[in-house]
Amino acid sequence: MTFNEGMQIDPGRASSGGGPGMGGKLAVGGGAGGLILLVITLLLGGDPGSLMGDLTGSSAEQQVGSGGTAGTPEHCKTGADANKYVDCRIVLTAQSVDAVWTEELPRQTGKRYVQPNLVLFSGAVNTGCGNATSDVGPFYCPADQTTYFDTSFFQELTDRFGASSGPLAQEYVVAHEIGHHIQNQLGDIGRAQRDPRGPESGAVRTELQADCYAGLWAHYADKKNAPGSNQPFLKPLSDTDIRDALSAANAVGDDRIQRSAGRGVNPESWTHGSSEQRQKWFLTGYRTGSVQACDTYTATDLDNPAGLR
Repeated sequence: MTFNEGMQIDPGRASSGGGPGMGGKLAVGGGAGGLILLVITLLLGGDPGSLMGDLTGSSAEQQVGSGGTAGTPEHCKTGADANKYVDCRIVLTAQSVDAVWTEELPRQTGKRYVQPNLVLFSGAVNTGCGNATSDVGPFYCPADQTTYFDTSFFQELTDRFGASSGPLAQEYVVAHEIGHHIQNQLGDIGRAQRDPRGPESGAVRTELQADCYAGLWAHYADKKNAPGSNQPFLKPLSDTDIRDALSAANAVGDDRIQRSAGRGVNPESWTHGSSEQRQKWFLTGYRTGSVQACDTYTATDLDNPAGLR
């Protein structure tokens, strides 16, 4: 799924470095793979504090790449740059996701969409949810309403977890993390903390819904014109694009992660859902374009979303 080359990247959409140190606790794991190593630690019974650092909000030294300047990276100007550079792709994907939700959230729920902040970082970053290192991958912090992305994660997703390196595999991750922001706006994200583990848990339902919201974005992304333009952000979606996204969803299922770590599959420790579930819920959003179809919290069978019947 490639961008139309003439799309303009907003120079103010992203920043690099750390978000405000607001304190508070990490409310939700990253999704498509966000906080993958944290997930592995939890699945294997380890101490997540060793990865997230101080979650109490005390001061932490920021270690960010390339000087930690504010604003979208200077080399990110157009859709052609987004097709070439991962950091530019993250920013323009966020703009595409913003455009879809700006229209669809009020139309389908009556709520006005407020775009989340977007931070690109390398090494470590201080957030409203604590100090995070690159090991945790992309994640969303509800405390400062910010999505955080270390671009090196996408190579890790391919090399270590076997996901496709195709653009929609990466764009899916961005759409998933902003999906957590939608949950925050709709008042659902806290369900993950109240019921944090197990095959039917609130945490799993929260992650599967964010997968569905990523699919919902893909449903509209190649159809809705970008603001001020007569064409969409993205060129028409192909079957290969969908396979790329499903590859990423498959790569970060709890069952696959447990097998990769050399342990038996233990659904009682799941926090994100199985590979098959993650793929199915992405497809539900993609095929229906419906927020209601993404209601994982009332679903009686997470293995069989209504959108796939």
